[in-house]
Amino acid sequence: MTVIEAIRNRRSIRRFKAGEKVSDEQIKLLLEAAMLAPSACNSRPWEFVVVKDRAKLEQIRKTHPYTGMLKTASIAIVVIALPEIQNEINNGLPTGFYPQDCGAATENILLAAVELGLGCCWCGVYPKKERIAEMQEILGTTKLPFNVKAVGAPDEEPSPRGKYEESKVTYI
Repeated sequence: MTVIEAIRNRRSIRRFKAGEKVSDEQIKLLLEAAMLAPSACNSRPWEFVVVKDRAKLEQIRKTHPYTGMLKTASIAIVVIALPEIQNEINNGLPTGFYPQDCGAATENILLAAVELGLGCCWCGVYPKKERIAEMQEILGTTKLPFNVKAVGAPDEEPSPRGKYEESKVTYI
């Protein structure tokens, strides 16, 4: 599969085959893809929490209004943003690029999942303060939960929603 094929085939999967496992090797490949994403000054302002525990997945599902797919997903991967890392690199001055960097890491997970035959759905946490607080409590952290991705064996094949639109391009 080429990168372009993975991009064209990527979908937000909201129905998973219940009980199907995501292997530790697949998880490692997804996280490796995430950690290979570009970041400002190569600061890598992220950590990852892999949630396998059904009770924790259920807690997330009950508190986050858009994570209903966690009922059948095998795991969740939570990206934790570390904005303070970029501040340290920039002599204490905030750079604010961690949202772009964590987004790039997330997209790499989504595309790697396609190649591995897995489905994913990206659900935002940041910048919603109440979602951040709820996720911090569930995960037992004071760090910044950026997003949560449901991951598992897809049980649907949604039609593509995006397309190339020449009208949205300006050449200078």
